[in-house]
Amino acid sequence: MREVTFARPGLSGDAATFLACLAAILELPPDQLPALADGEDPATGWTVSRWLGGLGLGLARLADPARFSWPGPWIARMRVPGGNRRSVVMYGVPSGVAWDPAGGEPVDQAWIEDGFLIAAADIAVALPTRPGPPTAAGTIEGIWIASAAGQPAQSLRTARAVAGRGLDGDRACAGTGTFPSSLPGSALTLISAEVCESFSPPLSPDEHRRNLITRGIDLNRLTGRDFTIGGVRCRGMRLCEPCMVIQRRASRPLLRQLIHRAGLRADILTSGLVQAGDQIGAAQSAPARDGANHVV
Repeated sequence: MREVTFARPGLSGDAATFLACLAAILELPPDQLPALADGEDPATGWTVSRWLGGLGLGLARLADPARFSWPGPWIARMRVPGGNRRSVVMYGVPSGVAWDPAGGEPVDQAWIEDGFLIAAADIAVALPTRPGPPTAAGTIEGIWIASAAGQPAQSLRTARAVAGRGLDGDRACAGTGTFPSSLPGSALTLISAEVCESFSPPLSPDEHRRNLITRGIDLNRLTGRDFTIGGVRCRGMRLCEPCMVIQRRASRPLLRQLIHRAGLRADILTSGLVQAGDQIGAAQSAPARDGANHVV
């Protein structure tokens, strides 16, 4: 998602912020968006709908936007105090405000009155190609567990990985976390040290809440692929995208900066010990499931 500056003479703040959100999500220059008819609503009028159709996309209106969550961007239209409307980009499960083109004071999610998801008209055609596996191996730089949701993260040098469950002593393994355990992609979370160090001060384990900190490997490229940590075999299931849980745990805004950078969710396929200093890399065999878990 690329933030943009959007200004067109004659547009209301409502229309301008909606188009700005659309341009940001599509990562297009604002001048490529269509011109609206006088007084036309960009969300419900024909102009934007037909223009998106030319890209193989459409706007899906949300039935309950105040409760909607999505592991990607969507547009929320808000009615701010005083009666004016404006749009923001939402992101995550649960969702929070990732970008407000109007800036200024933080918005209250209780103000949401409408929502729209940009969707592919034919998802099979739009499905992105999965990138190849990382060519270089990395290392495990840190191991962190927490006994339950909200409990402080605890550093370990060695942890037992339990197939199908998680790290022994961690909330995912015990079923005491924020999200359900024993579902695909719930056993193990990873984040790169390089991402953590890109923040000032660096992102702490009690902020990112991931189990393993890695260095020297592109975790995104492990999505949909088997990989090994020492002698333990795992499978990358999906990106561990940021959401309001991580935002609430942190002492600073993180959601926007962590989009597509917040790490990986994985399953543990074989039990064994993982240790700080272990090598992590793509397994030599082909991906376990053909065509599964494509990633943008």
